[in-house]
Amino acid sequence: MTKRPFLSVILPLYNEEKRIKNVNRIIKFLSTKSFSWELILVNDGSTDGTGKALKKFSHPNIKSVSSAINQGKGHAVKQGMLAASGRYRLFMDVDLSTPIGELDKFLPSLEKFAVLIGTRKGSGAKVVVHQPWLRENLGKGFTLLSQLFLGVPVSDFTCGFKVFSAPCAKEVFQRSRINRWGFDSEVLFLCHKYGFSIKEIPVTWKDDVRTRVKFPQDIVRSLTELLTIRWNSIRGVYQLT
Repeated sequence: MTKRPFLSVILPLYNEEKRIKNVNRIIKFLSTKSFSWELILVNDGSTDGTGKALKKFSHPNIKSVSSAINQGKGHAVKQGMLAASGRYRLFMDVDLSTPIGELDKFLPSLEKFAVLIGTRKGSGAKVVVHQPWLRENLGKGFTLLSQLFLGVPVSDFTCGFKVFSAPCAKEVFQRSRINRWGFDSEVLFLCHKYGFSIKEIPVTWKDDVRTRVKFPQDIVRSLTELLTIRWNSIRGVYQLT
């Protein structure tokens, strides 16, 4: 593509050989749209057949980015966002826990807000398959702590379906520091800190039992990362220059 695409879709991938076929569903959906697009596949140091499988995608609108070692979903999303050239930039999960078709709900608000985030909470949201009780309630606790620690008034920090305008993506992701599961909270904290407008959009979502989240270590890591975000802010790490 020679012209700047309207939308970039970033797909972080780690050992996704069994779910990589979902890329075809994303391509099929995007191909029905009148706007221009690119799909950025970020291989985060996979050790299975993901890298080999990615070579089979030869669509002209697809870019691939790879890390030699696994560095975390946050790092993969950051790589994709900074490699993207679209006016708007969506990151989503290859398990399609939030179906790509939910993008249609976001399109009318793209030009009105710098950040659009999917939420599984409140009116209009639909959770088709819930997480196990303990994991779901720990997630609620993490959301509450994120709100208290970071002062960001959103209802859902970790839904993996978020769209950013190009200026917002550039400012936020070049300054983000969290590489793993706490990155969503850091990114939304930075959006709020820098004054970018945020809107939550209710989405349909389903849990995938093959989630990469490891319990309880990733929960503990995420809570530690909330403290890191606050400490980084106090030390001036996130100051605009």
